[in-house]
Amino acid sequence: MKVLIGVDPHKTSVAVAAVDEAAGELLERASFPQDRAGLRSLERWASRFPERRWAMENARGLGKHLAGRLAATGESVVDVPPKLSARVRVLSTGNARKNDGLDAIATALAASRNERLAAVDPEAASEVLRLLSERREDLVAERTRALNRLHGLLRDLLPGGVAGKLSAERAARILRGVRPKGGAAARLRRRLASEVLREVRTLDRKIADLNARVEAEVEASGSTLTQIFGVGPILAATILGSVGDVGRFPSKAHFASYAGTAPVEASSGKVVRHRLSPQALATGSRHMLSLGGNRKLNYALHMAATSQARSDAPGGSYYRKKIEEGKSRKEALRCLKRRVSDAVFRSLVADSQAPSRSAA
Repeated sequence: MKVLIGVDPHKTSVAVAAVDEAAGELLERASFPQDRAGLRSLERWASRFPERRWAMENARGLGKHLAGRLAATGESVVDVPPKLSARVRVLSTGNARKNDGLDAIATALAASRNERLAAVDPEAASEVLRLLSERREDLVAERTRALNRLHGLLRDLLPGGVAGKLSAERAARILRGVRPKGGAAARLRRRLASEVLREVRTLDRKIADLNARVEAEVEASGSTLTQIFGVGPILAATILGSVGDVGRFPSKAHFASYAGTAPVEASSGKVVRHRLSPQALATGSRHMLSLGGNRKLNYALHMAATSQARSDAPGGSYYRKKIEEGKSRKEALRCLKRRVSDAVFRSLVADSQAPSRSAA
């Protein structure tokens, strides 16, 4: 009997459910502490099912440690997005009620019905790029927060503050000319601005070092993504880290659906139309994002499409042609983004087949 073990991880506990893959029937449920002894007990419990594989909800979050531990011992583990398991739970039970046991069962059922879930492989090159990309995102976000704090301090030190974007160099030039007139509060504000400026400079150095490392990792991967206009090493790392194994997508249409570049149909009766999904409408950028779209991948494709639209490259010509056909700028950009998505898919597939071709 082939068994699929659904896992709902928490900080202190792990809920599991063993499901018969063929029949989709629950065989057994259990719960274990999220510690060394508990995980050893979980492994002994699972050993009763010789033909097994694991479906881990949020394997890049609370389930990261257990997923990595299982994968390192040769177990087959797939990552189930929480939204997907939540949908299966609602469809299976008819309501939104949840508990750990139901979540584990829903995770297993979600994996049994979806063959395009990402496999967990802690040693994959894409995992390294994903970690580097996430670290860079954190540093860039922290730098943005520091610059916002600096803007606020300068607003109080200078009449009207500082207009436009701030950089470490520009802020340093401005601060050199600031001579606070007032009491201790004004002097402290000037001192705090200098401290925040040092933080920005430190973050700039860290981001530059990380950019160099990302570029080296992308080059070492042999990826041809950077040959696509508008896709540099940073976006390539984001794409590779988000996609993982491109072999789980049987066609460019499936890839586009995952990337959120496929239109969402909103037809009724004889009226056939397509629109942005609710998630896309909820974001400020209003990117085309399908209900199952990967936000980071979608953002990377959006940035590449935006770069092409502003250029004289073929993508820019295509964008302007769509506008001449009567489409709005947003509609033309969505069309271009789908073309970029298809080009990225072709590049990923070609890269995945390159070693086998050379071996042949």
